[in-house]
Amino acid sequence: MTHMEYNKLHDIIIQKLRDELPGHLSYHSVTHVKDVIQAAENIAQSEGITGDVLTLIMTAALFHDTGFIYGSKNHEERSCEIAASYLPDYGYSSEDIAKIQGMIMATKIPQSPQNHLEEILADADLDYLGRDDFFVIGDKLYEELAMFGIVQTENDWNSLQEKFLKNHHYFTHTAIATRQQKKDENLAIIKQKLSQ
Repeated sequence: MTHMEYNKLHDIIIQKLRDELPGHLSYHSVTHVKDVIQAAENIAQSEGITGDVLTLIMTAALFHDTGFIYGSKNHEERSCEIAASYLPDYGYSSEDIAKIQGMIMATKIPQSPQNHLEEILADADLDYLGRDDFFVIGDKLYEELAMFGIVQTENDWNSLQEKFLKNHHYFTHTAIATRQQKKDENLAIIKQKLSQ
């Protein structure tokens, strides 16, 4: 097997995102991509995954929102195409690429991962739902969605968040154990805001 040059690729893709992601994306930014890579690594290691398989997961996290360079519509499919255009040159086999594309597609909402690796990336992408920085990160998403005209008011936003959190569930043992409780607390705070 040829060696996957993840570190080299990481620097190239992060730089590409810095240069080419639209500046008005307050949520889907380089910060979000780095956050998801970190969450994916943490969840995967906690789920007992190491070595090349861990590299595949981190690579999928690296590419999962590259499609936003071309806009939000069908960005997962675009991300898969971008991944396929880079990966063969960095030691990834066609089998590796298929796995990575499956993981990228598993981040599409509503999430429907088909295997353990896809569950890990799906959970990593929405890791923040069950964290202390949920509202800080949520504000960035609110700003982005308001810009796209998807939400008009804070009340719209809180209703959308409530629905989203109610419909969402974590898949991996790790995320359920470490994020579920805080996610439920975050949902309770949103419900409280809506009832005021």
